[in-house]
Amino acid sequence: MGFRASVRAAMDRFPAALARLGLVDRQRATEAQTLAAPVMVTGGLRVLLRMADFLMVGIALGDAAIAGLELGFQYYFVGFGLSLAVTSGTISVVSRLKGAGEDRRADLAVTQSLWLSLVLSVPLTAASWVFADQMVAVLTDDPRAIELGGAYLRVVMLSLAFRFFSMIAARALAGSADTKTPMYVRLLTLPTNVVLNAVLIFGLGPFPRLGIVGAALGTAAANVLAAGVFFALLVSGNYAVQLRLSRPLFDRGLSTEIVRVASPLAGMRLLQTFGRFPFLFVLGVLGTPAVAAYAIGRRVMLLALMPAWGYSTAASTLVGQRLGAGDPDGAADYGWQTLRIALVTQLLIGVVLVVFARPIAALFGTDHVSLTVTFIRVFGLAIAGFSVSRTMRGSLRGAGDTRWPLYGTLVATYLVRLPIAALALPAGYAATVAGLSIPLGLGLGLPAIYLALLGDFYVKAAVNTGRFRSGRWRSVARDAGVGSSGD
Repeated sequence: MGFRASVRAAMDRFPAALARLGLVDRQRATEAQTLAAPVMVTGGLRVLLRMADFLMVGIALGDAAIAGLELGFQYYFVGFGLSLAVTSGTISVVSRLKGAGEDRRADLAVTQSLWLSLVLSVPLTAASWVFADQMVAVLTDDPRAIELGGAYLRVVMLSLAFRFFSMIAARALAGSADTKTPMYVRLLTLPTNVVLNAVLIFGLGPFPRLGIVGAALGTAAANVLAAGVFFALLVSGNYAVQLRLSRPLFDRGLSTEIVRVASPLAGMRLLQTFGRFPFLFVLGVLGTPAVAAYAIGRRVMLLALMPAWGYSTAASTLVGQRLGAGDPDGAADYGWQTLRIALVTQLLIGVVLVVFARPIAALFGTDHVSLTVTFIRVFGLAIAGFSVSRTMRGSLRGAGDTRWPLYGTLVATYLVRLPIAALALPAGYAATVAGLSIPLGLGLGLPAIYLALLGDFYVKAAVNTGRFRSGRWRSVARDAGVGSSGD
């Protein structure tokens, strides 16, 4: 038995074991795992790369640089979040069209996504180049963190359009049930990114020591490389979806459906991102060590959350394709079966990372290891909520029903996370709005931050699960009329 067959056999044992325990349907759980595993690898590599950035920058420059990297990255995440929204429209439309056998329209949907990505990414890149320092200064008054965060943001945003295209290509392939090709592309670009970062951050060999700018340049170069590889693959005509350069280049109906699906998710991403700014502001008031510990803890736990990303993509593909084939009952069953295997997988991996939280935290060169370990363990308690929220959102996305994840994010971020986090501010701390002083802080400190994080994840899980259980996503898919054969 070859290596690939051995890996496949080993992976198949997991859903088989869960099926023997009566937790999942073996066939459907296996299908979900098959689609999810390459996405997990791809996402895990992306998180490992970000962890490597923080680790190398922390060793080279210390906690202020870690804080600056986290604050600068938040604005990059605005663009990244919008790319995820657009590509959610892509995977939803492509999966339904593929399920309905409309291959050429599925290809055309990729072109529509590309136009949308350019409309969004170019203005964001220009604004970040001009106002990078001012943008970071909104979140902190630490001059060193502002300097370093602005320098990182200015450079890394130059590659945003390329990152957009890579995400579109990866999600389009996933919508056609090909999640392995994006994984292989990531396996090619990750070493490039890590090597460039190390060389440019530390000035290895003949290269200059560029510090945090080196991290930005390495990431930007890898984004350009990945986009180039995806472009070559999609125009080759050898894959389930293609980027066709011939006319027509525009389809109003497909563009409208992509925007319809993506708009609530774009709103959700923006709500999450802009909600993260005041949250980081509260952490900044508590001190730069709190920002750095949160940044490291979040990166570490994102690695544990990769199964939810993978199964979310699998749920979108499986639900969308069953709906496209006119089988809404099968789509519902795939959604629940995917959730079951996702949750078990997520919890097992989360336990491992929580157990080894201290030695992992110590790798980052922080002077506040214990505080970082606490953040990692708090995120560990939130793992189940994240897994349920993310996987159910993937199922709803496959049906094109993306409004309720937006509502869940609105409630979780602005009625749960931020009000509770504000209680961490010093007693008597007040914000001035329209000339009125509004008292916010109760002096609860970091325990309020931990509670805010937990509340955020579990409220979103409840909203997304409730919507999928209601079954109303079936009519949303039917009424869209894109790749849906009806009930």
